Amino acid sequence: MYHRYLQGLRPAAAYALRALACVALILAVGAQAAGDEGYADEGRDWGIAPTHRLRQQPYHGPTPLQIPGAQVLQTRQLQQMLAGPGAPLLIDVLSEPGHLTLAGALWLSGAGLGTNFLDPVQAVLTQLLARLSGGDKAKPMVFFCAGPQCWLSYNAALRAVAAGYTRVYWYRGGVEAWVAAGLPSARTTGAR
Repeated sequence: MYHRYLQGLRPAAAYALRALACVALILAVGAQAAGDEGYADEGRDWGIAPTHRLRQQPYHGPTPLQIPGAQVLQTRQLQQMLAGPGAPLLIDVLSEPGHLTLAGALWLSGAGLGTNFLDPVQAVLTQLLARLSGGDKAKPMVFFCAGPQCWLSYNAALRAVAAGYTRVYWYRGGVEAWVAAGLPSARTTGAR
């Protein structure tokens, strides 16, 4: 039926209609790339229950959709937050130097490691966060790592909550979702 309709049109009109159909298809595919699950599975539900405990190795594996005491962000929400007043601290907790990260992020290697909230990692992270926030426990902080199958940022966000911070966010999609959305990135340098 569509082809019969095109046959009745002038060549220029038929061409324009085909071009519009192609644009609509491209936009639909682009919208599906983010889809209901966001970018890079950032909203995918693997049926993992949230926990108040720090995850031990392996740190790579499906993560929960929620985190106790903190709020989960998806890519578009983080973009809006960064564009608004009072931008949050972006904290990358991956361990390897030289990895891709979000532009403007602070790299706190190892902040998601450790065994409990009384260990040396907690003490060091608490001091670092106090310095970075200027002692403001309401300073918004966004923790992230590789992607939705990385527990390091989940752990680091739990550590910030345990340290008394009240505006803690977990960017579950991490670097994978940010890059999939085509947003500005940079490479980490040095070691911390």
